Amino acid sequence: MSTLSDFAENACMIKLVRQSSGAYTPVSQLYVTYCTSNPGDAATGANCNEMPNSFSYARAAITFGAPASRRVTQSGTVTFPQITGSLGTATHYAIVDSATWGTGNVLGYGPLLESKVLASGNTPTIASGELYAQITALSGFGLSTYAAEGLLNWMFRNQTFTISANALGLSTATMSDASTGATVTEPSGGSYSRLTLNAPGGASPAWASVSGNQGSNANIWQFALATAGWGTVVSAFVADSATAGAGNILIYDNGITDQTVGTGDPVLYPQGSFVIRIN
Repeated sequence: MSTLSDFAENACMIKLVRQSSGAYTPVSQLYVTYCTSNPGDAATGANCNEMPNSFSYARAAITFGAPASRRVTQSGTVTFPQITGSLGTATHYAIVDSATWGTGNVLGYGPLLESKVLASGNTPTIASGELYAQITALSGFGLSTYAAEGLLNWMFRNQTFTISANALGLSTATMSDASTGATVTEPSGGSYSRLTLNAPGGASPAWASVSGNQGSNANIWQFALATAGWGTVVSAFVADSATAGAGNILIYDNGITDQTVGTGDPVLYPQGSFVIRIN
């Protein structure tokens, strides 16, 4: 299983909030490196502990199948060039977006199922299905399955994943990873409507610029005052549509403090209090 790098997590956050600065453009072909030790979250193509650039060692192309169960899985055997000398022992791998040794971005990394001694005459391979990248489901909050699989499909398969809008909504029933804009139980009437969120740098209400794989609200996010009761709000979410009952859920949180909203009650997030992080 691949752990996403800090670079990949940050790129996914930027994608979610529609930030233009620092936006990542996926490549059409990804590659696997062999590493002599754990690359770590901060790894790059230049410092991922890659095997020496000698004895015919080279990165090998890898492809992934369509996402399922919040993961994309290696499709087909990965075959490296035949080694012409002793390179040492590989214990880990990294998935990178460049074929050139020492360059590019690390998107994911992890331990090999078993260490591989790269000796002269060896043609190393990684069996189909051995590597996969996954965004693990959390309990009662986090990325929806729709968002997790869309981001993986975008980053690891170079497939279009369009997030045309962000809107903050509320639910009077707990949500799940599979919740959609049509199945979430939103307040009805009383002037309730989702709150349209602008990208970083936009007019209030807007996201702050992504930093350290994290996004937050750059200013106060406040719903219109209720003109009738909304019921008890138990969950909040961000969808890709400002229309109640429509669109896809991107992120959600059942862990908010329950709030019974009556006529004239304000519902808001103070600046910096709505925080999401991919980690």
